[in-house]
Amino acid sequence: MRTRAAVATALASVGILIAGWQSGAHVSETGAATSTSLSSTGSSGTTSGGSTSGTGSSGTASGGSSSSGTTSSGTSTATSGSYDGSSVQTRYGTVQVQVTVQGGKITEVKALQLTDAENRSAQISAYAAPVLRSEVLQAQSANVQTVGGATITSDAYLTSLQAALDAAHF
Repeated sequence: MRTRAAVATALASVGILIAGWQSGAHVSETGAATSTSLSSTGSSGTTSGGSTSGTGSSGTASGGSSSSGTTSSGTSTATSGSYDGSSVQTRYGTVQVQVTVQGGKITEVKALQLTDAENRSAQISAYAAPVLRSEVLQAQSANVQTVGGATITSDAYLTSLQAALDAAHF
């Protein structure tokens, strides 16, 4: 059961990363930010939200990242602003993170949604979120260790964070 959940989580994460990579490849080819969603249209100069989805035996990961920052056409440097990561569905609830980037540095990480399906899950999220926030601000990336005892929450948090960082071209 644990292996099945881990595989499903990994496949969902890979799906999100591939969609982000494809979006980034399109931006570098055209020099303009566009959306990966069929219903939204991107425009040169602003980053608009997109969505991806993947399913696994432990739940569905669906994402839409949006931003309030603007990008300069044709550059791949991080842009100042706040960016919402994708909503990542786990068996314990949804996790979504917002990141603020200023001057090429991560200045703030805020959990918009944390797992709360059960009382214990809410306690784990309340413990893990500040630890992850601190680690991310120190590392200046989503490449940090998961919190012991909160692996599922940590993985979802870091997946959402990476989507936000990708939207920021960080």
